[in-house]
Amino acid sequence: MALFQSRGKVYKLAQEINLDADSDEGYTQANVKAPRVAGFLAKIFVWILESWMLGRILLYILKKDNLIHKLVSFAEIPEPPLFTASHAIEDLKEEKVTYIDPNLSPAERVKEAMECLPPNLGAAAETTFKRWTVHDFWKAYKSGETTPLKVAQKFLAAAKDSSDSHLQMGFFINYDAEDILRQATESSQRYDRGTPISVLDGVLVAVKDEIDCLPYPTTGGTKWLHKVRQCTDDAICVKKLRSCGAILVGKTNMHEIGSGTSGINPHYGPTRNPYNVNKVSGGSSSGSAAVVCAGLCPVALGVDGGGSVRMPSALCGVVGFKPTSERLPSSGILPLNWTVGMPGIIAGTIEDVLIVYAAIANDTSSYPYKALLPGFNLPLLKCSHLLSDVKFAKYEKWFNDSSVDIRNCCDDALQKLSKHYGWKTVELTIPEIEEMRLAHYVTIGSECTTFLATHLDNINFGEMGYDTRVALRVYGSFSSREYLNAQRIRKRQMYFHNEIFKRADVIVTPTTGVTAYALKSDAFSTGELDYINGAALVRFSISGNFLGLPAVTVLVGYDKGGMPVGLQFIGKPWSEATLLHIAFALQVLLIKSYRKPEVFYDILKGL
Repeated sequence: MALFQSRGKVYKLAQEINLDADSDEGYTQANVKAPRVAGFLAKIFVWILESWMLGRILLYILKKDNLIHKLVSFAEIPEPPLFTASHAIEDLKEEKVTYIDPNLSPAERVKEAMECLPPNLGAAAETTFKRWTVHDFWKAYKSGETTPLKVAQKFLAAAKDSSDSHLQMGFFINYDAEDILRQATESSQRYDRGTPISVLDGVLVAVKDEIDCLPYPTTGGTKWLHKVRQCTDDAICVKKLRSCGAILVGKTNMHEIGSGTSGINPHYGPTRNPYNVNKVSGGSSSGSAAVVCAGLCPVALGVDGGGSVRMPSALCGVVGFKPTSERLPSSGILPLNWTVGMPGIIAGTIEDVLIVYAAIANDTSSYPYKALLPGFNLPLLKCSHLLSDVKFAKYEKWFNDSSVDIRNCCDDALQKLSKHYGWKTVELTIPEIEEMRLAHYVTIGSECTTFLATHLDNINFGEMGYDTRVALRVYGSFSSREYLNAQRIRKRQMYFHNEIFKRADVIVTPTTGVTAYALKSDAFSTGELDYINGAALVRFSISGNFLGLPAVTVLVGYDKGGMPVGLQFIGKPWSEATLLHIAFALQVLLIKSYRKPEVFYDILKGL
């Protein structure tokens, strides 16, 4: 295709870019030129793409029309490539935190986390819709009001009901009733003896099917991957939760190999949004977000490679948290995208995120460079309102590249924070947003096909969704030059963000550009290619993955159709404690306005 080479963008040195609010750096909107394709049309599209000559021509056109050629492939970029988003350990001087010895056991760290929570935990939500929290389960078990075994039995009834024909929510790929009841029986016996391991003992936790968790195979949302990669042990994050007494309740549905944003899986069914069963849940950690939203579990684990924890969390109205790269252990997780992906936590409240974060964060024994282990701080949430002089970085053009309802909800939330806490917003420019999105796409796609390369020649493509087959054809088309240029863009963005964090504490954005959109049945058997909605969903997520930055999404309202809206905070490297402070402060202001989903299981009520 050299004969058809496009003219690429010539980049200035990153140091020459003006980051001020009145900068003349233009904002490039994602001008996606690809129609929605599903059903029979998806099959035709795949046939063309997998044809030797027609496929090459179509790929060239798609990459050219969607600016990959101009902004990445043939661009002239002065910076050297940066291949991993590692961050120096700096003294952040975070306020209102407590330092936790990273060598404490998970159960000991959970105990420390509980000391950080307000003494009147849950009181703010007593007169409104109530999500049962880790603390609620703990109190119910300790008081003898119920037992982990009774809760597990009610969970199994709810899981069955959610998968029956009248709902077909698509929450789980796999769950084992016998294993769940065994764990619950053991937990109940510990409470009977008065020896629960931690506050997480007997708490239900779901696991995305990208994370190893015995006795289940790890499918990655496929029908074949578990056949060529056996699950022989728990992932480290699962081991840590198990050591705290948590009940692992099965493997949640996900977009096949994490390659999409809708949560529609042609093998295991679409994961439906509990706020409206005819809407998408988002992906790729679709099942994990939806089970928390629907009340089956207070907490779930996901994996975030391109917003895959935060995006479905926002669409389902729950909290999604992605710490700094390397803060959580990645051992035992499918290495689909190793420089941009990592585990994340989905929960109904910030308090529950904090408890699980304390349990599973890396300790010195598992960190490869012990001398560089960052300080492990937990936020003292009982005094979040005492945080002083928080500054939010806001890029107006980017922030406003969202639906009217999202923009209004997010602006209103920022105003509430300013009015109640006196925190300020700093207007500035974050350059080359679309360039970063495309560079991340090249990176995640290249890494995915590299991991799968040894298997693709031997698998039956009939076992793959048509949307996944399209994704793999596009991913496999990226050249070494495109990958290297993407890493040059990563280097530039690392510089821009380091400069931005000299002016502000966090970057604030909507979590997604659109709210949950309609499920269409023509996609159920083939998957769906909807790159316009996909680009809108990932619009604000990319820097968290491409640059390894911590980020959290919090529910701040609803659109006119009643679908949730999330606000995202992106923090400095290793500043998880500050992010959780800010997110909790916002939750306190808004929690009384939270609404009950259309599909919700009151797991503790009546027991």
